[in-house]
Amino acid sequence: MTTLPRIKLDKGDYKQQEVVFIRFTYNLKLMDILRANTGAKWSRSMHCWVINESEFNLGDFFQLFRDLAYIDYKELLLVRKAETVNSIKRDFSYRKGIELPKKYNELLRQKRYSESTIRTYTAYFKDFMHYFRNLELEQITGEQINTYILELIQKDHISGSQQNQRINAIKFYYEKVLGGERRLFSIERPRKSRSLPKVLSKEEIQKIILQCHNLKHQCILSLIYSAGLRRSELINLKLSDIHSDRGLIRIESAKGQKDRYSLLSVSLLKLLRVYYKKYRPQRWLFEGSTPGQMYSGGSIGRILAEAAYGAGIRKRVTPHMLRHSFATHLLEQGTDLRYIQELLGHGSSKTTEIYTHVSKRHIEGIKNPLDDIFNNST
Repeated sequence: MTTLPRIKLDKGDYKQQEVVFIRFTYNLKLMDILRANTGAKWSRSMHCWVINESEFNLGDFFQLFRDLAYIDYKELLLVRKAETVNSIKRDFSYRKGIELPKKYNELLRQKRYSESTIRTYTAYFKDFMHYFRNLELEQITGEQINTYILELIQKDHISGSQQNQRINAIKFYYEKVLGGERRLFSIERPRKSRSLPKVLSKEEIQKIILQCHNLKHQCILSLIYSAGLRRSELINLKLSDIHSDRGLIRIESAKGQKDRYSLLSVSLLKLLRVYYKKYRPQRWLFEGSTPGQMYSGGSIGRILAEAAYGAGIRKRVTPHMLRHSFATHLLEQGTDLRYIQELLGHGSSKTTEIYTHVSKRHIEGIKNPLDDIFNNST
């Protein structure tokens, strides 16, 4: 008897909108049906499909995937039940009528914050202004702000990451726009959950790359892994960033607007030369179907998922896992953490140190006490 794939549904906030999250193990057939018949879109940050709640109908969804998958919707019903019990319906329509303080948006752009961060900060600061609409912003005390954040936690059940983003949006106004002292550091922040990076073995990386029969796809995945690149860094690479004579790749204006160099594999350089002769890119190292057009970030995720599936890897594989694997494999080879930090572009060594927790080099020499027990019993 064939076991049907499982689709899990739950609800939450995404980019200041109420959405339904659709989660299932990589399955091309389910993905094609979802794309063709719903407004769901893939979210790289959430690692699942997302659809606005207003566009989602549970009955229609059941009909669409009947006999194709098992629909697990208990989490969705639990959230809806909780909303009914608490009679909470968050309405953000007031945001349209709120004008941000002068220079708030301008300064965000001058400091080159990402578009996503700008949208988040401006939305959350409008919520803050709405809450204190009867007060002048300069009159609001740190204690009042603490009370506001606590109310969001208790009544709206905001996540730890959203709590941090709301605090940062408030701090940006008082400390950057007004140029005030860091008087808001007393706001209690949530403890960060420490999740270990997911990595692939060298054997799995090899299988994935060899599964790519398209030369461009093979070069893309090989480069992300061999240089420890973020997806955005890969698609922003220009032809002039490949320093073949020095065996280096230049990454410009990466996260935090920092430039850095990373490794250029000798094996990959040979492959890139073949790729260049075949595709003749004009500006970007990897271009879309239209010459001179930047390659799509979404396409990278798809070609990796398809290659991993074809290689027989049944866990979810993302482009960032290639970057994590690069760092972990360097550490296992004995590379100093300081060099790995430079190659990855980490601002703090603490960020890089997390790879020591997934590197097998640090634990493979430890003898398991169970072996002693069994050896002594024989």
